[in-house]
Amino acid sequence: MALSQGDAIFGGSSVFGATGMPKLEVTPPLKLPSLSSHQQSLLAKAKKYAMEQSIKTVLVKQTLQHQQQQMSTIQEAAQRQRALAIMCRVYVGSIYYDISQDQVRNAFTPFGPVKSMDMSFDPITHKHKGYCFIDFEIPEAAQLATEQMQSYQMAGRNIKVGRPSNIGQAAPIINELAEDAKKYNRLYVASIHPDLNEEDIRSVFTAFGKITACELGREFGSKKHRGYGFIEYDSLQAALDAISSMNMFDLGGQLLRVGRAITPPNVSVSSVNAAVSGLPPAAAVAAAAATQKILAQEAAGIKVMPTPPKPKPVMKVAPATIQAALAAQGALIPPHAVMASSKPGLVTGATPAVSLPGNPGLGQQPAVSAAQQQTKDLNTLMKLDNLQSQTLSQQEGNVSISGSSQRHLIMQKLMRKSESKVMVLKDMVSADDMDEDLEGEVTEECGKFGRVTRVIIYQERQGEEEDADIIVKIFVEFEKSADCEKAVAAMNGRWFGGNKISAIIYDQKKYESNDLTA
Repeated sequence: MALSQGDAIFGGSSVFGATGMPKLEVTPPLKLPSLSSHQQSLLAKAKKYAMEQSIKTVLVKQTLQHQQQQMSTIQEAAQRQRALAIMCRVYVGSIYYDISQDQVRNAFTPFGPVKSMDMSFDPITHKHKGYCFIDFEIPEAAQLATEQMQSYQMAGRNIKVGRPSNIGQAAPIINELAEDAKKYNRLYVASIHPDLNEEDIRSVFTAFGKITACELGREFGSKKHRGYGFIEYDSLQAALDAISSMNMFDLGGQLLRVGRAITPPNVSVSSVNAAVSGLPPAAAVAAAAATQKILAQEAAGIKVMPTPPKPKPVMKVAPATIQAALAAQGALIPPHAVMASSKPGLVTGATPAVSLPGNPGLGQQPAVSAAQQQTKDLNTLMKLDNLQSQTLSQQEGNVSISGSSQRHLIMQKLMRKSESKVMVLKDMVSADDMDEDLEGEVTEECGKFGRVTRVIIYQERQGEEEDADIIVKIFVEFEKSADCEKAVAAMNGRWFGGNKISAIIYDQKKYESNDLTA
């Protein structure tokens, strides 16, 4: 038989089909032998072990991740605590060698509670080396001390106050805290009288704007505050106004220290354009009331806060009356603090209306025009001026003084400064120019202003060296404080032997305690 083209013979059979395509041979599937029971048991154990190892790997990764997060959180907390510790520390240098550690501490205590003080002493001379580090409990206290104690004079020498050298290490965290603090309109207030409470402080500061929070720092489990606190306003302008008016304000015999909070509330350790040059009326009234309460307690020997009296009926005072009363005592009132209202007898504007104690029947009396009311109040104030010969306690005991006149009297008491009969003269003579006639010459010259009871010539050496400079201070004690004030006004700036005299009033308490170094 003949073969066609494309056919091939292999083993007597054709490998191509009828169509000429190669034939596909299907290989039967390979069959594995069945596992024995022992093999099946081993396989199950292997699968279980693989699953356990997979779970363990996931758990180890999760544990490591959690530990890393914890370590990061702990490190951040530690760094923040270190930053806060640095923010609480101040450096004080150029301290005169005769100034004691307690004197330095007392000078910085008004800014807040001092946690510790590190002063280096020379092992040979047993005197300090002229510098120290002070750790406050609150960063704001250190900030205020740095701002206000720079170039402060102690024993005739200007001290230096600044931050420690390692503050740069914590700069990023400090800047972060400062940015967070700007979100809150918080103030730090220090040197608060121990007999005042939150309500007293709130009533004084509320005149500058709405207060959202007011809290004084206290020991755990104690009702007494520690002399500082934080106040938060609902607006930044209110906070700035409060700082410009209340910083260094005498409240109850203590000068308040007020500044911006530099830390946000959650991490606190417990160029301002002043729009106000004086106290708004409401703040002045509240401050006067707080001071009056303190002085009354001190006079009676009481240290416990009295129970608040029941509210009495009040009367509204016209803006003109408020301005006249404050102007009579020399207080400065910002233009926006008191605004005239469309209704007589009301105060409107940024500052709340000032309410003064009145008699129960005042609400039913006929309305009095602003001009008549102002004339009446001014006449009463003139009568008060005639009572200056009496003691202030006698004036306060006069129950017939009420209304704006009583307010004027309280404000007068609040604003008055502690009287002193001592004047100190500096730069009048040098140590080389002193002679035996100096005391007599000073007594004779100062006797023109009033009776001089004593003259002390004090030579203050400015160091331990033999050639250290010597400052001559002349303390002149008068019989009356008014004569002392006249002498200061006349002597300050005068020339004596080619030297320009500096005359100031000296603190009476320091003088009586023989402290002539300030």
